[in-house]
Amino acid sequence: MVHIEEVRAAFASRLKKALDHNGFAAWGAGARLANLIGVTPKATSKWLNGESMPGGAKMLALAAALSVRVEWLEYGRGDMTGPDEAGNQPQTTAPISNATLLGSISVWDDDTPLDDDEVYVPFLKEVELSAGSGRTVIEKSSSRKLRFGKQTLRNQGVQFDQAVCVTVHGNSMEPVLPDGSTVGVDKSSTAVKDGKMYAIDHGGELRVKTLYRIPGGGLRFRSFNQDEHPDEEYTAQQLAESGISVLGKVFWYSVLL
Repeated sequence: MVHIEEVRAAFASRLKKALDHNGFAAWGAGARLANLIGVTPKATSKWLNGESMPGGAKMLALAAALSVRVEWLEYGRGDMTGPDEAGNQPQTTAPISNATLLGSISVWDDDTPLDDDEVYVPFLKEVELSAGSGRTVIEKSSSRKLRFGKQTLRNQGVQFDQAVCVTVHGNSMEPVLPDGSTVGVDKSSTAVKDGKMYAIDHGGELRVKTLYRIPGGGLRFRSFNQDEHPDEEYTAQQLAESGISVLGKVFWYSVLL
């Protein structure tokens, strides 16, 4: 029988390995990590000493901040980095101590023509149907767009015409997705896989949440900031009545600090 102390000790060992992989010096690592993901130094100290483990949302945030697979960090399954079983790369937040340049950087504006290996990806936005009604629908913006390299989309298995961008509003997905973050969404991927992030049309409101299936065709919406935004559960009937639909799976995101 595996005891909880052994599980916690194994997690602490993997966490220290992930910190070392990201260039954290042993001295002060706990405080620095706490500041990075928005928890108390006491919490990270307990994690590193094998006294406790983070819950689901904080585990996801921790894995994203350290650019490691959450399955490896939490359970020790598979490799520390690299794609998961579904082929998705670990999500990343802001650089911790170093960064890898994925390609050359060039300055461009709206008048700069696209390169042969680039496409424009439109943004989705909320549009009010009529003045003062308060009702909104989700539409593509006719002016706002973002450049993507075609190879970047190919690497994620996203068809060019199925990619859209969404701006995250509010603090529900902090610390991974602060207010104003941009996410790339694959509209062709609407079948929910537990623990993946999706863009949602909630009766005309754009939302980004981690989704989980519940029996009977319902869905659980989970935020990273669970202290202020607890889970929401909707039955299949409630999803239909509330006009909730999954727009697509998040395949990329960008955070400006």
